Amino acid sequence: MNPHTVIRGTGSYLPEQVISNQFLAKKLNISESQIIKKTGVHERRWASEKEASSDLATIASLKALKVAGIQGKELDIIVFSSTSPDMTFPSSAVLLQKNVGAGKIPAFDIQASCSGFVYALTIADNHLKQTGARFALVASGEVKSKTLNLGDPGTAILFGDGGGAVVLAKTRKKEGFLSFHLHSDGRKHDFIQLPAGGSRLPSSPETLKKSLHSIQMKGLSVYRSAVLYFEQVIQEVLDEQGIKLSEIDLFVFHQANFRLLEKVMKNLKIPKEKVELTIQQYGNTSSASIPITLDQAVSKKKIKKGDLLLLASFGGGVTWASTLYRW
Repeated sequence: MNPHTVIRGTGSYLPEQVISNQFLAKKLNISESQIIKKTGVHERRWASEKEASSDLATIASLKALKVAGIQGKELDIIVFSSTSPDMTFPSSAVLLQKNVGAGKIPAFDIQASCSGFVYALTIADNHLKQTGARFALVASGEVKSKTLNLGDPGTAILFGDGGGAVVLAKTRKKEGFLSFHLHSDGRKHDFIQLPAGGSRLPSSPETLKKSLHSIQMKGLSVYRSAVLYFEQVIQEVLDEQGIKLSEIDLFVFHQANFRLLEKVMKNLKIPKEKVELTIQQYGNTSSASIPITLDQAVSKKKIKKGDLLLLASFGGGVTWASTLYRW
């Protein structure tokens, strides 16, 4: 029997600093009710000046390792997802590798925007199945607050910071990840982006003056594409597995925007009690939102043995992805 890959432990970490709607409303000269109406976000966490993405991911990863009952030195691979890495190079994954006490194993970053965590799960799942590896750490850390333009209400009110992680292990049981579905469309690359700081637009006084080191988002285009692709990638799972939507016990979505998720839930007739949410208290934490939300569900004991989970995401690129998991 071919091996399956299971989640052995989950972990998450949110910075201590709570940013209220009252604070942002005053900064942006808008009302708190406008923020809630547009995003559903009531508050979010922002990292301190000294905290970077790998720091948030490290705390989440150490929690996941403890739950899994293994030490960092037992890991065989680390895959790290972030849109806000500590630096251009080296990768944040090697910093995480050092911080958790892992050995001289493969450790690398991937970047698929808010879909990055599901992409990373796919890589780790395949590595465990195709090699003699036993354990994988899949982690995400996001410090979006340091790339926000506090003069742009379209993005400043939405994003938060956080870290999430899972430890994967092999099993011969018929459980764990059942399917993965990954997509992208580069024709829509400018829907959400951070234009400057790379080789196309290196840092300069001009890029700083034009706020090109901040997140730029075409809100309506993102909303329409996200609703469409969320629904498509969910249906793709159902069709491939020959199951009905009603058979899914819990949906763990990328926490893009509460109004967007409401639309998807309404269109697909997904009961609210089957959707785990963190968007209201943590905002959009990009690729960290799925592991953070999953860890919350685990902590609340909302998942029982045998449950079917569907994880789905949409992000810049544009990218979208899903996976089906038997707990």
